[in-house]
Amino acid sequence: MMIVKLNLFSNQISYTSDNELKLIQNTKTLAEIIEYDFRKIGYNYNGIAITKADSNNITFYADMQAPDIYGNGVTDIVEYLIGDTSEVTGTMNPNDIILKRTIKDSTTGNTLESMAGPSLGLIRIKFTYLDTFQKVISYNNTNLYPDSIKYIKTEMWVQSTEAVTDAFSDSSRYSITYWEFTINPRNL
Repeated sequence: MMIVKLNLFSNQISYTSDNELKLIQNTKTLAEIIEYDFRKIGYNYNGIAITKADSNNITFYADMQAPDIYGNGVTDIVEYLIGDTSEVTGTMNPNDIILKRTIKDSTTGNTLESMAGPSLGLIRIKFTYLDTFQKVISYNNTNLYPDSIKYIKTEMWVQSTEAVTDAFSDSSRYSITYWEFTINPRNL
């Protein structure tokens, strides 16, 4: 009986470790996508770059379709928003949501790119906007003073896409991680 229990425990530890590694990789992937785009806010754009900013939605101008380091000269409108749990497919987690990203040509309004990929276990995201002195700007004021935004703090809560079942009981749980980072877009 001890050998069976040891084998079950060993298998569970292996599965849990793999699950947690995947969780960290998914979180890092989401962070890299957001960081790459947010660093470009205002790139090749003269004017107030951020047009909408609230806790889980942001819209801004930037030249995102740059084929080289000089950009393609067309300013794009980029929007990040959250989908709900009903839009998620391919995971067992009932809590995960999708982070949607849309890029439109600012001159024609045509959608150039729309991304609503896998959730990667994202269950919550929160954007907080900071001024030059890194003081929090309230969401009501961002509509009045979007040019005062100089930093964007992003908080993400990510759960594993599959539950880990306890080898010695009928219970299961989703692993969770929290990731926080602040970006200072160069062009704001």
